[in-house]
Amino acid sequence: MADKRDYYEVLGVQKNASEAELKKAYRKMAVKYHPDQNPGDKTAEEKFKEVNEAYEVLSDPDKRAQYDQFGHSAFEQGGMGGGFYGQGFDMGDLGDIFSSMFGFGGGFGGGSARKNGPRRGRDINVNIQLAFEEAVFGCKKEISVPIADECDTCHGTGAKEGTHAESCSKCGGTGQERVVQQSMFGAVTSVRTCSQCHGTGKIIKEPCGTCKGTGRVRKTKKYEVNVPQGIDNGQTIRLAGKGEIGENGGGYGDLLVTVYVQPNRVFERRGYDIYCDVPITFVQAALGGEIIIKTIDGEQKYTVKPGTQPDTVVTLKGVGVPNLRNPKTRGNQIITLKVKIPTEMSERQKDLLRQFYDEGHTEPASAAKGEEKKSFSEKMKGLFKE
Repeated sequence: MADKRDYYEVLGVQKNASEAELKKAYRKMAVKYHPDQNPGDKTAEEKFKEVNEAYEVLSDPDKRAQYDQFGHSAFEQGGMGGGFYGQGFDMGDLGDIFSSMFGFGGGFGGGSARKNGPRRGRDINVNIQLAFEEAVFGCKKEISVPIADECDTCHGTGAKEGTHAESCSKCGGTGQERVVQQSMFGAVTSVRTCSQCHGTGKIIKEPCGTCKGTGRVRKTKKYEVNVPQGIDNGQTIRLAGKGEIGENGGGYGDLLVTVYVQPNRVFERRGYDIYCDVPITFVQAALGGEIIIKTIDGEQKYTVKPGTQPDTVVTLKGVGVPNLRNPKTRGNQIITLKVKIPTEMSERQKDLLRQFYDEGHTEPASAAKGEEKKSFSEKMKGLFKE
């Protein structure tokens, strides 16, 4: 037994692994090395046997306790009872594992999904481009989608008009055939896809000329997509039952429409709020005044407060993006006021700014100066137009 690998190492688990962890590791390894997954691979076959042998011991509390105490020597002299095909190992468990996980029984007596059973059609993924406003307020988009659909000539049977598909004589219509192989452990029976009908359970002697016996043809279908208000970039709209047709009576798949929203030169979306910069003159920042702000609903008046500082942030409530689940609720518009400093000024404008600076650093001596200061403000408004 000295040449055997540690059973915990074989399954890739720690020695204190729980029963659930052991079973999970076993399933993973059994799938990886299963003979049906590795036809003709002797190395995989040996590893498959090793994995099952390890699980047989470690899944049994009594055998695991003996193994933890004595190692492989606990099962010498026939103690384990004949490898992974020995006593105490339920081969039906392995069939159930493969059946539930992958739809095939692996030839161990467990249930197996047949290829000729109903299978749901494939989902189709398409992308559409939306303008910023279309994503905010919703819209309707017509799209054309190439899909596999039922053949109109044979109505999905695959057989020429006036004929029909016959049950496969080799597998009796099950889509599976049993193969018996001799091994060192005796006769081993495995279940495989029927080599004659390739798992369909049917033989079409006279195939349909339109679909060549497949029962499916490529078609281009048009659908109208209702884009909801508030949808965001990268989100997907599901059109149930608009995908490809299934097989053997299986339902249609779905059409998955992913939206990509084009950027807007004025607005930036963050969640359900809209952000934008609004330029104002330094005279408007200093003296205040009314400005026009663009929103996604149109233009809106806003009064700038006197003494507004550069990069002041103001919020317009309820003019953001409608909530996707509750369109009556909307986000806000977050505005940053950007003070524009003129790059070109006349000598008179420069002189007035110098006066402004001087007056700000000199206490007024009389009411007359106050009048002069007032007239200066009026001059500033006239020279630096909004």
